[in-house]
Amino acid sequence: MVADFDGTYHTILGRPSLTKFMAVPHYSYLVLKMPTEKGVLTVRGNVYTAYTCEEESFKTTEANDLSIRMAETVAHAAQLPPDQLRVPEQETPRKNSKSKEHKEVQLVDGSPEKTALIGANLDPK
Repeated sequence: MVADFDGTYHTILGRPSLTKFMAVPHYSYLVLKMPTEKGVLTVRGNVYTAYTCEEESFKTTEANDLSIRMAETVAHAAQLPPDQLRVPEQETPRKNSKSKEHKEVQLVDGSPEKTALIGANLDPK
């Protein structure tokens, strides 16, 4: 009796089981063949389902890895003294005497009095 399930694999056979059943897997084609009393039994997999399962497996593995790393970070933080756990306050940016909104460019080499201002927000006067 065969039950029709919508899945890629219904069992995982190791090498001893494959040898016992004299099964021949072909992973590229997702086909498993084994001899029976009535001939060769061919079990075919679904490429789309196999791809979807593999993709889901990668996502699960990545989520587990992130959870493990987060737990390690929390455990490491628990070992630190309380004064090292304080988040430092950000300093207010210092104001430069020179504005970053414009740049003064010398027009003629050797003549520092001949300059022009270049910038986006210049006063039209």
